[in-house]
Amino acid sequence: MQVPLLDLSEQYRTLAGPIEQELAEILGTQNFILGPKVEEFERALAAYCGAKHAIGVSSGTDALLDILMALELGPNDAVITTAYTFFATAGCLARLGVTPIFVDIDPVTFNISPPAIARFLKTCSRDADGRPLDSGGRVVRAILPVHLFGLCCEMDPINDLARQYHLTVIEDAAQAIGAEYPSQEHDVRKAGTMSAAGSLSFYPSKNLGAAGDAGAILCQDDALAERFRIYRQHGMEPRYFHHVIGGNFRLDAIQAAILKVKLPYLDDWSAARRGVADLYRQEFEARSLTNQLTLPAEPYRERGLTNHHIYHQYVIRVPQRDALQKHLTARGIGTAIYYPLGLHEQKCFASLGYRAGDLPETERAAREALALPIYPELSAGMQHAVVDAIADFFAT
Repeated sequence: MQVPLLDLSEQYRTLAGPIEQELAEILGTQNFILGPKVEEFERALAAYCGAKHAIGVSSGTDALLDILMALELGPNDAVITTAYTFFATAGCLARLGVTPIFVDIDPVTFNISPPAIARFLKTCSRDADGRPLDSGGRVVRAILPVHLFGLCCEMDPINDLARQYHLTVIEDAAQAIGAEYPSQEHDVRKAGTMSAAGSLSFYPSKNLGAAGDAGAILCQDDALAERFRIYRQHGMEPRYFHHVIGGNFRLDAIQAAILKVKLPYLDDWSAARRGVADLYRQEFEARSLTNQLTLPAEPYRERGLTNHHIYHQYVIRVPQRDALQKHLTARGIGTAIYYPLGLHEQKCFASLGYRAGDLPETERAAREALALPIYPELSAGMQHAVVDAIADFFAT
């Protein structure tokens, strides 16, 4: 049986009518950039996420870039983040001359490790204002956690460290829209709303996907939200007057309209993904395969949360990862490796001076992690085919 890693066709067939109606309306008005459709989606998105403001932008990458620019991070600044993430997380820092400081991940969740952040900060000296400095004398300005694969980071200890060291927290929530965290400080909060600002991506393969690139910024502060809006339009306010240099980060009306049609279905889609994850777990346990592979962690499952995990990806750990992937490919089963190399080992970051062995858990995850098919419409029969193929691999 052929089992794709992802299939978006059924989702589109279900929503084709209302999506095409929205597109026809936009084509009729010829209002393509920002405008009413974007504003409608921004209001709906803010309400869904529990944020005061949602600012639509052109991609998840541009959401991060807009945030960093508006917070005026640049050369001589450093930001603590994870090396086990999509390139944009650190790439946006580097584009602005900011130095990424990579710390290791938690081996259970794949997310950035608060103890690793704390260990790094203890090594920092302080400037005259008490701000932490890295070994190169750069001011450590922020922590940038990534809610990877649909699971929120441990935000309470991260925010505690930020307060202790006077740092700003910026969430990369590109893979985690709607994911919940049981905060002791603020009760249940959603990804992207537990910091100064959070970035979202609506790349087509995301749980809430556009028909191309799109993204958003979440924040609670009125003045900061206005800065984000100004920076997404070349720093322009009012029209043709530029007090800062921004970028062309505007959201298309077509993408906003499609996303607004899809948004009411998002929680149901996330629940269906959790159902897929539950069936995988049941089948792997029934086949006694949990000694050969490690299943995704669900640290908040017993905390009474609805979206304790939204399973943007279903990622297992297998020491024989590459051989298993080859076996599954031969059986017609789609898989993916997120991510084959930590960012600290990427050639473009060689000047930062990291070496193999510096982030052992990141490097082990890069060797062992394998994403299996998961999407709301994935059938039980397809899942059984995946599990059968994995069982066959370990039986040989």
